[in-house]
Amino acid sequence: MNRIKIRNFGPIGDGFIDNGGWININKVTVFIGNQGSGKSTVAKLVSTLSWIEKDLFRSDGSTLRFRKQERIFKKYLEYHRIDSYLKKNTEIQYEGKAYRINYSPGKPLDIQKMEEEYTLPKITYFPAERNFVSSVKKSRSGQKLTLWSQSLQEFKETFQEAKENFKEKETFHLPISNVDLEYNKLNDVLYVKGPDYKIQLADSASGFQSFVPLFVVANYVSKLLEKEQEMDEQQRETFKKESAKILADKTYTEEQKRILLSNLAAQFNIKRTLNIIEEPEQNLFPTSQQGMLNKLLEYNNKVKDNKLIITTHSPYIIGYLTLAVKAMELYKKAKKEEVRAQINEIVPQKSAISHDDLVIYELDEKDGSIRMLGSKNGIPNDNDYLDNALGIINEMFSDLLDIEDLCQ
Repeated sequence: MNRIKIRNFGPIGDGFIDNGGWININKVTVFIGNQGSGKSTVAKLVSTLSWIEKDLFRSDGSTLRFRKQERIFKKYLEYHRIDSYLKKNTEIQYEGKAYRINYSPGKPLDIQKMEEEYTLPKITYFPAERNFVSSVKKSRSGQKLTLWSQSLQEFKETFQEAKENFKEKETFHLPISNVDLEYNKLNDVLYVKGPDYKIQLADSASGFQSFVPLFVVANYVSKLLEKEQEMDEQQRETFKKESAKILADKTYTEEQKRILLSNLAAQFNIKRTLNIIEEPEQNLFPTSQQGMLNKLLEYNNKVKDNKLIITTHSPYIIGYLTLAVKAMELYKKAKKEEVRAQINEIVPQKSAISHDDLVIYELDEKDGSIRMLGSKNGIPNDNDYLDNALGIINEMFSDLLDIEDLCQ
């Protein structure tokens, strides 16, 4: 199991107060909290350190450039624009299956090799700004559109790759709103199709503009695993040589090396996915959030070692995860096919998850702390989160009733 410890980094203060400060990264890991509480900060750090672990593994354990100077680590943090979050008393520790990585200010990374079996992941970050790519078309001149965010830039390029893998006039049924998605390859245009309409994605509702890039890329990444084959001895040697060339070429920036290594690795032995998704509920009605989440869980369940990390403001996401856990519990108990069919109507079997595979953390923007959301009988319990919000609303309504009496 991967895990991370964070203290005094950006909005994170003391961090997680239990488990020695270690945040476990389960098969499904969720960070929920207010704006500015540090949800994305934690997710971006997990992404960054997972990338470093992957690069170390691909370079056959060569840690020299990481040990040499602190600025290499900062270059990786720049990818997610969190390099300025470092403080004089920052503490970051990461344990993966291949490497243990510790950061202390002013020092090179402390890197120790682990003995656990490690397989290469396809790491995909889904930024909150992804709805922007719904309005971007491929440049006919070949000139690339440069975006302020490197993670958004890479997501846009992955989105384009996914579209280009569509067959002409290929149609996908979206798990929200009972609509289809169709791609016109010649004009690089996605259409949203309902029972009696067909409109360009760029002209569609904001929920579609946010969800479609998420769905298209998640679907594409999931299918990539089906195409991968185990490397033979010759391929392993080729991969090692090509990786070494990229790492040794001083004309490349760290970011260019990262992208080149990513493209190279995509050709060899990718066996699992690590999808890190910011606010998947963006602009979606609650029932659509369930359809969206079920599809993401389905993709994540395809391979045992896949991982899904979500940051969210939505208590509905927590509620629907509760359904997915309860459904798995009932699927294990149900002996009759008609009973399983009834469960499937509520939560598809492909989307059900074990309570052991799920962990939910709540972040507090007031003191930078992190706590684990409680559970009852293995089922996530979001009562505190919901009750606090509902309690505040009830108090405000009571105040208005008091004021109403003054209006008489």
